Amino acid sequence: MAKSAPPPFDPTHPPVIEGFKPSIFQQHEETFREKFLRKTRQNPLVPIGCLGTAGALSYGLICFKRGKTQHSQMMMRARVLAQGFTIVALMVGVAITAMKPQK
Repeated sequence: MAKSAPPPFDPTHPPVIEGFKPSIFQQHEETFREKFLRKTRQNPLVPIGCLGTAGALSYGLICFKRGKTQHSQMMMRARVLAQGFTIVALMVGVAITAMKPQK
């Protein structure tokens, strides 16, 4: 009698991976708030740039609605500058993270 092949994944016998030792302790999974605060501490300029962008956009739209076209145009230019600042802050943060030695 021929034996049937074992199923591709048997939960009673986990696969053996060389060099891997499973821990009996479950790793703490970080919440959205914890991750947001950690990322903000790592690169505080990005949230500042995002807030500046949102503020300039909001105020520019309010000025546009009120008919202050000159002020609206100035705020849209400020929004573009704030977006550029945010992108530069992101790139600097990525570069700094890439240069840090791995733990």
